[in-house]
Amino acid sequence: MNASSSRLRALAFVIKVSLALTVCFCVSTSLKLGEPVYSCLLELYPQGEKPGIVSMWFGLKKYLSLAGIALTVVSEAKAQCPDYTSYSRVPHPPFSEGRLALPFMRPSPQCRTFNSSAVERVIEDMKSQLKDPDLARLFENTFPNTLDTTVRYFNKEENLAFIITGLEQDITAQWLRDTANQFAHYHSLLGADPDLAALVKAVINNEARYVAQFPYCGAFQPPPESGLPTSRNEWAENVIVNPPVDPKIVFECKYEIDSLCGFLKLSRAYYAATGDTSFINTHWKTAVDQIFRVIHEQSQPSFDENFNFISYFNWTGSRGSLSPRVNNRGNNEPKAYTGLVGTSHRPSDDLTVFAFLTPANAMLSVELGHLADVLDQVGELKNVSSKAREWSVRIKDAVWQTTVQESIFAYETNGFGGRYIMDDANVPSLLSLPYLGFLGKDDETYVATRKLLLSGRNPYFAAGKNISGVGGPHITPWHPWPMSLVSSIYGTDDDTEILNALYMIANNTNGLGLIHESQSIYNGSDYTRSWFAWANSYFAEMVLDLAERKPHLILKENKAYKPGQWM
Repeated sequence: MNASSSRLRALAFVIKVSLALTVCFCVSTSLKLGEPVYSCLLELYPQGEKPGIVSMWFGLKKYLSLAGIALTVVSEAKAQCPDYTSYSRVPHPPFSEGRLALPFMRPSPQCRTFNSSAVERVIEDMKSQLKDPDLARLFENTFPNTLDTTVRYFNKEENLAFIITGLEQDITAQWLRDTANQFAHYHSLLGADPDLAALVKAVINNEARYVAQFPYCGAFQPPPESGLPTSRNEWAENVIVNPPVDPKIVFECKYEIDSLCGFLKLSRAYYAATGDTSFINTHWKTAVDQIFRVIHEQSQPSFDENFNFISYFNWTGSRGSLSPRVNNRGNNEPKAYTGLVGTSHRPSDDLTVFAFLTPANAMLSVELGHLADVLDQVGELKNVSSKAREWSVRIKDAVWQTTVQESIFAYETNGFGGRYIMDDANVPSLLSLPYLGFLGKDDETYVATRKLLLSGRNPYFAAGKNISGVGGPHITPWHPWPMSLVSSIYGTDDDTEILNALYMIANNTNGLGLIHESQSIYNGSDYTRSWFAWANSYFAEMVLDLAERKPHLILKENKAYKPGQWM
């Protein structure tokens, strides 16, 4: 057999099995031509055909070698997939049959970064049950967006996964907060889909390694095992951080207490859905210890009794740095002891005005309570459980005792009487307190605060002809974020308010069928981030909440739907 004929036979063989391999590569979690693909091939065919598949597998490896074709089929296939940053800016057919004619914005199956049978089932269920075809299309685009576009690395054997947030194709970084929110709407499916559960467990393990090393940081580079290149972050250049960080591991070290809350939330949700305790390993235990270290350090007053200034975290921008330095030579605004935990940055990555961020502390209180419950249930780390419960109560009491005046929560306080009355769209926010589990939507203080926040009394509320909502200093005061409308839906049972907010979101995608970061009140085509996985996930999570809580509003039948109810 000459080389030419060998190559022809090899190519013919590749064509013969290409369809099967395409499917298998889509679900292969290792993204390598290895045994996961072989196992997948076995699953695709009836039992009687499996001997042929065995021959196919070893024959494929042999013929590809003979033909001189490198075993990089997946890499080459992925290389042909469009950059989703660009893809998300252009509408793609088919279009929904509703008034808005929304496009289909999912990548083709071979270009999706992870596939879940449970997720696909929920999509089909909701498409068949939602009244409005435009809303159905929005759900179809947003619910799988995290899995479709952001899983950059997953190796089950290594128990490692790396998730991006959906920003720009050349920024390969994982934010703790974003990742937790990107997976929140999948929690109920983890018991139905072992592969999805394995992915989340791998995310937790990778984040545990990050937090164990750098608990003050919120965004990280890919793990070295992934082989992915690190990204340059020009916003972190010329910034001096103390404690020092390793830029090969840390993408950005803005200290945001809600990032640590996100790690705890993902951990407890995984346990609640699966009952699996194997995530509680050495990395995870060290990470939790580091979280308590941060809580202790950042609850201390700025001055001790002898007026020695105490600082455990410092972010100082030098001349020419893009990111603004934290006030007072990187040490943040002075704070008195209140029982709350300080933070230098908000969940929007912007600087705090006062160190005690109320919604972040509310979330911390909730997640520490859940942490104690998990540890008690599994019978591990009793001293940590006790400490978590103690801090949870202390922080909750401090929120109520030090941030509320005249039935209004302050967004930030400093313990000296300073109060900042506002809200920011990013979760945790004051609007999202019911979503966080801190209080009920009918709580009198929340109702009064919500009314203020959704009015001109909130400096970052803006109202236009087509959209109204809460924004923040991250963009402009006249760019409300759809995320704030999602939070407002979680904060009410009023049908009219819910539908108004829901369709304000649906009507403001600029015809792209995805949830943007922010939207100008003056110009419908003036928006930021066509690809924002966190916002897509939060929207889909809210639609599922309505399908269970208010089915008459959005479903064809007034019958509650809950993902995973078929289990």
